[in-house]
Amino acid sequence: MSNDGARNWALEKDADGVAWLTLDKPATSANVLSGSVLIELDGLLAALEKELPRALVVISAKKSGFVAGADIREFTGINDAESGYVLIHRGQQVVNRLAALPCPTVAAIHGFALGGGLELALACRYRVAVGDERLSLGLPEVQLGIHPGFGGTVRSVQVAGVRAAMELMLTGKPVRADKALRLGLIDTLTTEAELRNTARALALRSPPPRRAPLIERLLSSPPLRPLVRRSLTRAVARRAPPDHYPAPYAIIDLWAKYGARGAAAYEAEARSIAHLFTTPTSRNLVRIFLLQDRLKNAGGKSPAEIRHVHVVGAGVMGGDIAAWSALRGFTVTLQDRAEEYVDPAIKRAGELFDKRVRDPAKNADARARLRADVPGDGVPQADVVIEAIFENLEAKQELYARLEPRMKPGALLATNTSSIMLEPLAARLARPERLVGLHFFNPVAQMPLIEIVHAERTEAVAVQTATAFARRLDKLPVPCRSAPGFMVNRVLTPYLNEAMYAADEGVPLPAIDRAAVRFGMPMGPIELADVVGLDVAAHVGEIIAQELGRPVPRLPRLTALLAARKLGKKSGAGFYVWQDGKAVKSGDAGAAPADLADRLILILVNECVACLRERVVDDADLADAAVIFGTGFAPFRGGPLAYARARGTGAIVARLTELAARHGPRFTPDAGWPLLESGRKT
Repeated sequence: MSNDGARNWALEKDADGVAWLTLDKPATSANVLSGSVLIELDGLLAALEKELPRALVVISAKKSGFVAGADIREFTGINDAESGYVLIHRGQQVVNRLAALPCPTVAAIHGFALGGGLELALACRYRVAVGDERLSLGLPEVQLGIHPGFGGTVRSVQVAGVRAAMELMLTGKPVRADKALRLGLIDTLTTEAELRNTARALALRSPPPRRAPLIERLLSSPPLRPLVRRSLTRAVARRAPPDHYPAPYAIIDLWAKYGARGAAAYEAEARSIAHLFTTPTSRNLVRIFLLQDRLKNAGGKSPAEIRHVHVVGAGVMGGDIAAWSALRGFTVTLQDRAEEYVDPAIKRAGELFDKRVRDPAKNADARARLRADVPGDGVPQADVVIEAIFENLEAKQELYARLEPRMKPGALLATNTSSIMLEPLAARLARPERLVGLHFFNPVAQMPLIEIVHAERTEAVAVQTATAFARRLDKLPVPCRSAPGFMVNRVLTPYLNEAMYAADEGVPLPAIDRAAVRFGMPMGPIELADVVGLDVAAHVGEIIAQELGRPVPRLPRLTALLAARKLGKKSGAGFYVWQDGKAVKSGDAGAAPADLADRLILILVNECVACLRERVVDDADLADAAVIFGTGFAPFRGGPLAYARARGTGAIVARLTELAARHGPRFTPDAGWPLLESGRKT
């Protein structure tokens, strides 16, 4: 069976009459279902229809996994719903052609099958997978403001049932091996060595294909669908308002109307996703995906081999940086003044390992990679030394004076400072050009961003090493110039301060938080200040204000709480009382001033413009990426500067001028607004 001219696929037939269709998209580490991949597949399926094999196995030649999904970059070329429909319908027809083959078909999966990759697998009669910890199956399209478009809204329900399929599609979260088998997404788990044999045996045996359990089929019947629909809609509404995130509601509506049956269900799926492509939410979420991709590709290869990480400071940040580094495969030594300060960090690390590493041997390996090191014996062997002590210039300088002479040549000295510029930190170093900022965010295991901070004298090789190290930690590195508060804390501070100004004016605390959450923030600013720690927020805010030459805000309620040692969540009380890890927000939130949301958001946006003007980051895309991945800024809005462009820079400048007249000069529009309006490298 010839496959002349093919570039992405290879088609071979073995002695048993089984055809093997192998995907290996050139010049990529992972397979994606680009237009060219689908067109080529269509031609191969046409050939198979004419010369039907005994069975067909679809497999990937990539080490990384099966198929990662559609080519997201192609979405950016969709200008209207009709062009979106043409793109999706073409791909949907190809996948339907695979599903219609009259011979047994098997998807042989290793690593991942995500989005269009899982849809391709669901179109096969059977699915076998390597059942190791790398296996990840999911339909994450909702995270791009869309839903599956190659038949996934139909076939996932037919195979796994409405409850399992909706969990996959509405959350976008992947499932691992055991759960994939339990849900029926996978027919058989096997080992990597036996994947091809298992797939061949299943294809030749050809048992009846998997169907959703009877109870699930009943839930998709016309009498029960309205009841299930109401339950699903209520659950989604608690997490995602329809005005902000329409895709999950579209998923529910498709199923409720068609019950995952018939040609009309596929046609409606294509029309629905074509509309979603054109929504601001989808365009912004796709933009964020591409920003994330840009940061992932920023690392490159480290000029220095990094194996050993030494962390000084076993507090929440230092301890969790050490734990995460050990989890990611580094040998880690953790130093503090005494064992009693290190022990809690080691205990927290164990909890992280138990949560993330289920294999007992690999869990034990992670634990062995992290060890307490009160004397600092690990310093001479370390490739990276990370300082994570409290925010005090003199204390950090004194620590560096002890560390630097003991570090091996070429080792990187990094600081996790959240606000102090590198220049004063490096003032007494013999090699100031080797100091970089590695600013992690709390909680380290969950927050994806690291700000890579450099000063004018910082060596390019040091920045390159730090960036590559961040990628090996599976974090997103954003390069920042050494400046007060860098990027994220610089813009977050006025946002938090404005919330506290409103609190001092008598606005109910829950009303302040509600205004931000309604805008799309993941947490209100008052609650966030409590989570950060009021002492930390006040100290960082004071440092940033002083270094920028601004007056330190007078916030009487904050001052009183600090005097009473009510520091927020960590002390059990701050602006809120905290019980069982949650803020107690009793009673009615009350009314908020009409301009409160603008006060909170636009003061943050204005500070982003100042950072762009001062070149704290190189361009508006990096500014947006830093604030999105560092604070969770309303993703569906695409970032603060994308939001400003969408709303209109002239309109925002006018609004800031109004707010300045009403509330004071802190709202004065920054001089950098014309740069954003002109679109400088945005």
